[in-house]
Amino acid sequence: MKYNATNLVIHPNRAHDTDLIVESNPEVAGWEYIHFQSWRLHASQTWYFSTEEYEMVLVVFSGSISVTSNRGEWESIGKRPNVFAGLPEALYLSRNTNLSVIAQTECTFGVAWVPAWRDHPPRLISTQDVTVELRGGDNVSRQINGIIRPGFDCDRLVVVEVLTPGGNWSSYPPHKHDVHRSDEKGNLLEADLEEIYYYKIDKPEGYAFQRIYTGENSPLQKAGEPIDEVVILRDDDLVIIPEGYHPVTSAPGYTTYYLNVLAGSAQALNAVDDPQYSWVKETYRSIDSRLPLYPVDPRQRI
Repeated sequence: MKYNATNLVIHPNRAHDTDLIVESNPEVAGWEYIHFQSWRLHASQTWYFSTEEYEMVLVVFSGSISVTSNRGEWESIGKRPNVFAGLPEALYLSRNTNLSVIAQTECTFGVAWVPAWRDHPPRLISTQDVTVELRGGDNVSRQINGIIRPGFDCDRLVVVEVLTPGGNWSSYPPHKHDVHRSDEKGNLLEADLEEIYYYKIDKPEGYAFQRIYTGENSPLQKAGEPIDEVVILRDDDLVIIPEGYHPVTSAPGYTTYYLNVLAGSAQALNAVDDPQYSWVKETYRSIDSRLPLYPVDPRQRI
């Protein structure tokens, strides 16, 4: 598949008669693992799903839901009015789960599912379970909310939220994870991971930019199909990252949120920086004082 600015971004469905906001799947993305959908439900509305041979995560963006399934029941998942106002709540479900999501209030949520080869216990991820990291420094400061981190009891999924204040950069220095590599002792250096970026911007006219570009060791680059694109992202846009480096910058005056879902050769986040830009890390003086964006229990900070 030849990637360009047109097919790296999937724009939301703006029609008022549909509850499905945006979606992608392996056929659309040209990869193996990640399916993603974002939904909007009115109060008392129900959404049904069967995981079949996949493991799944459901992340509540706004409002509150309850879930009934053949693996358990969970009430009042979701505590925030929007992604800029508080920590997330999420639900992990394994293979062969039949579920119903009932909107307790008007709500939005995202679901991602990837192939799995084992069963794992269902798990509610409450706000207290989420880790918070303030990463980077100066105008490269951002907030990382860890939902499904490496080591979580699942097969492939890794899921985090990233919040970037206006004028700041994130996913920077540019990093990539498109080759599976280990050292001579078997320690993982880099995982081969597919990734989606699902965007929210805190004001309707806001936007962010993202550059996606492959390096010399990228399989696509070696195949003569390099990527080097800059795309503009607005609320509910979905970006697919098949390979390469992928830094983001948030327009001044606007806070950018994105949900990252990753899956691939390991349940890991091992990545490598673009060596041209890694020196920037040595220049940071302090974390942006705007972070965290909302009060966080110090015990959840990492």
